[in-house]
Amino acid sequence: MNTVAAVTTTADAFLGGRLTVAQLQKGYRAGIDAVLLAATVTERAIAPLRVLDVGSGVGTIGLLVATRIATAQVVLLERAPALAEIAKANCAANCLNARVRVVRSDIRVATSDLSAAGLVADSFDDVLANPPYHDEARGTAAPDPVKAASHAMPNSDLDMWVRFLVRMSKPGGCATMVHKAEALDRVLAAFAGRFGAIHVLPIHPRVGAVANRIIVRGTKGSRAPLVLLPGLVLHGDGNAFRPEVVAILRDGAALSLERTPTL
Repeated sequence: MNTVAAVTTTADAFLGGRLTVAQLQKGYRAGIDAVLLAATVTERAIAPLRVLDVGSGVGTIGLLVATRIATAQVVLLERAPALAEIAKANCAANCLNARVRVVRSDIRVATSDLSAAGLVADSFDDVLANPPYHDEARGTAAPDPVKAASHAMPNSDLDMWVRFLVRMSKPGGCATMVHKAEALDRVLAAFAGRFGAIHVLPIHPRVGAVANRIIVRGTKGSRAPLVLLPGLVLHGDGNAFRPEVVAILRDGAALSLERTPTL
């Protein structure tokens, strides 16, 4: 364990040890959702591939993208000073400072203020978001404000998040969000009219189980219809991950939303 900016962290390995990320010992900790979301960014004939990780926390998603894709130039956007400092340390520890930078700001600020911080609207090929899943009106907030903000927000804020995603995506660029499955109606309502070619990937713990997560991607400026993909199943017999999921989690394989996952 280490202490960064008076916050206790643990060092956690991703992608078979290719990436090591300091995370809060207590509070939100990135896991499989972060890896799956990062895997939706695929290599293509764009150099550099400009990627924005919105509400990045300690930077796990953006760092995963940069580790997988050598042409990716990544910006980590985080408002909490303690998390932004850990994200900067993670960039340095993984020798990614040349391609990943941290901007401490908020999705609520004006576009001009973001530009002053070096964050240009309408400029990113991929914008990624793993927003807080829980409604802060339900349940008791954690006493630590950083932990509370990582876990819950008002349901109405989801629309604000998606407005920000479309603001930062370039024409023809993609915005991709991971969320709990029960939020699908709210995610689609927020994406509707702002993105086209919306692809929805349900994620199932195992065959026969209802989906507990969704990944939703839209393309700015597209008018193509919505596509509901066959679900991605994580586990086979017992608790073992299926081989195609192991390839994503350990080997850094892509999770393309253009092709049909195996159900």
